[in-house]
Amino acid sequence: MALLCVSSPFYVVWSCFSILYLILVQSHTASSAILISLKNHHKDHKRMPILKSNQTSCNMFLGSWVRDDTYPIYHSSDCPVVDPGFNCQLYGRPDSDYQRYRWRPSGCELPRFSGLDFLLKMKGKTILFVGDSLGRNQWESLICMISAAVPLSATQIMRGEPLSTFKFLGKRVLRLEDISGNGNAWRGVDVLSFNSGHWWSHTESLKGWDYMESGGSFYQDMDRLVAFQRGMSTWAKWVDSNVDRSKTRVFFQAISPTHDKVSPAEWSSAASVSKNCFGETAPLSGVTYPGAYPDQMGVVESVLRGMSTPAYLLDITGLSELRKDGHPSIYSGNLSPEQRANPARSADCSHWCLPGLPDTWNQLFYTALFF
Repeated sequence: MALLCVSSPFYVVWSCFSILYLILVQSHTASSAILISLKNHHKDHKRMPILKSNQTSCNMFLGSWVRDDTYPIYHSSDCPVVDPGFNCQLYGRPDSDYQRYRWRPSGCELPRFSGLDFLLKMKGKTILFVGDSLGRNQWESLICMISAAVPLSATQIMRGEPLSTFKFLGKRVLRLEDISGNGNAWRGVDVLSFNSGHWWSHTESLKGWDYMESGGSFYQDMDRLVAFQRGMSTWAKWVDSNVDRSKTRVFFQAISPTHDKVSPAEWSSAASVSKNCFGETAPLSGVTYPGAYPDQMGVVESVLRGMSTPAYLLDITGLSELRKDGHPSIYSGNLSPEQRANPARSADCSHWCLPGLPDTWNQLFYTALFF
């Protein structure tokens, strides 16, 4: 089974660690594709999910978090691929209870993840993750979950810097109606799992373009929700026209929520002195988040409804909103001592610790794939 993670300018600025690291540069567009493989393994947050194609006898996306001391199913120290930015225990997070929660849907139980079963079912097949650093968060989580089941299996991983190349850099143009160059890397796999969202809101130095191009016109910027909708529509048309759905399963992961710039009305925890995820050690109780539901989810749901064959929505937004305790906060390898001393500005409340919440995303992914 091969696990592939592709970072493209259409979705992402960041790149992921991989076995094979390949940078593709297109005219006027900065883009990258990364291939990785594990060799030879035998606005209303209370709304109900609206995509009927996801419905079974149990709505696995509606439920609550319960403590389960059989979790986590792996430790970051035993996993071959955990970025420093996700390795909270290694970098000093003092609590670990955030690792010991299991998602329980209302009215049913999810099958427990089996890495060995996953390998056997996916033998000889390929999974491609396409998206941003949250996609990399999930990709690393899945590798960790599988590795825990077969710790002595032979694997191959190649880490290295990209080729050193001298370039005369032009302006970077984000083409909202052109996905063909990146789409070529998505062909011929058995499962496609897409995500997007966070990259579209980046500003200043984190912004991955100099101009946007839409309808033949160039813009220094535009309403980001409009840009996201146009980009998502381009993606959906490409999938409908180019993916053989009798051979390839297509998933779209819902928007992963952040827990920064939190209003005091959203959480009652006295620990949230930084008005973000710093100091949070337990999930919110109940089944709904008291804050705002991501506007981008309206775009995602609308675009998926309009597809001739909708991608399966892995609807992790609501359950993830409850996990204010699961972020790296200041406990990542990317911060200086000065940054750690200022959690109000430096806490990472966007990504997730591993082991942690992305493990549940993969349990849901596993359930949707095979059950």
